[in-house]
Amino acid sequence: MSYQIVKSLPTVEELHEAYPLTDNLRDQVQNDIREIQNILAGNDPRKLLIIGPCSAWPSEAVIEYAKALLPLKEKYSDHIKFVMRVYIQKPRTTVGWVGPVNQPNPFEKPDIAKGFAYCRHMMLEIIKMGYAIADEVLYTHKKGYFTDLYSWVAIGARSTEDQEHRIFASMLDIPVGLKNSTDGSIEKGVNSIIASQYSHTFALSGSQIITDGNPYAHLILRGGNGKSNYDIDSLIHASTLLVSKKVSNPAIIVDVSHDNSLDPETGKKDPLRQPQIIDSVLESMQQEPHLQTVIKGFMVESFLEDGKQNINACTSLSDVIKGVSITDGCIGLSNTITMIEHLAEKLAKKK
Repeated sequence: MSYQIVKSLPTVEELHEAYPLTDNLRDQVQNDIREIQNILAGNDPRKLLIIGPCSAWPSEAVIEYAKALLPLKEKYSDHIKFVMRVYIQKPRTTVGWVGPVNQPNPFEKPDIAKGFAYCRHMMLEIIKMGYAIADEVLYTHKKGYFTDLYSWVAIGARSTEDQEHRIFASMLDIPVGLKNSTDGSIEKGVNSIIASQYSHTFALSGSQIITDGNPYAHLILRGGNGKSNYDIDSLIHASTLLVSKKVSNPAIIVDVSHDNSLDPETGKKDPLRQPQIIDSVLESMQQEPHLQTVIKGFMVESFLEDGKQNINACTSLSDVIKGVSITDGCIGLSNTITMIEHLAEKLAKKK
């Protein structure tokens, strides 16, 4: 094996002691988990809105963004369950910055110990505002450092066919959304749901264990291979597959970013199309009423400002434009507020 040990990392217990989840906050997280489970199971008519920056960096801007959405969260709580994206791990197609958990300062060398502290502090600050938080599970072996803070997690398109990620999803006691694969295959996404809801026997930390299976594993449609899959035919196909495969709590979240945000004329992703895609899905739900019981919400990439910036063109932190994504493009706060208001209005009319 070819690697070098750079330094030891804090244990899970040490990190939790330095940045503790209080009893009151732990109760809040557990309540958020139950509410999300109830939405997925059809016992709560609200829709999920999993929203926030593509990557949760820098923490000051992420916290400012979360504070800005608080009035909307409170105003529309009868119709929308807000889940704040606090994504600290970034999968890359090849190479690049992989998120603040590894490199809290993109202009300094990676420092995972600092990243652990940076990210846990940021997550706690957002939970203290009253938010449920979400992250993407990229590195399953880091689970103990942050999983006590999560109310919902995602398995990304690059990981959804990976057996370890599926088994990991099957052992979690929180809702897990699994995306369709990068080729856009809905069938592969549904296979991931089945695997994650199933019990598995495998080796973990020197022990043979058996997982319980996760009945709240569900599908995220995000498009792929240069095509979208939020159109009515794709939604019907996905819902039909979930039901025919006898998936527990058949549920779909529509990711309105990634390949679902492709501009049909340019073929490029356009984050400003996200509100339009939500409207399209809501129209499909009106045309096919059974979709209303299967489509449980939306995932949106949103930050303080529209678009994204190329961090490789910056030489220091002072060059970085505040609140502009350094990974995938986002819809800015002003457009986000309008989008949420329209979504809440339309959901209210459906009641």
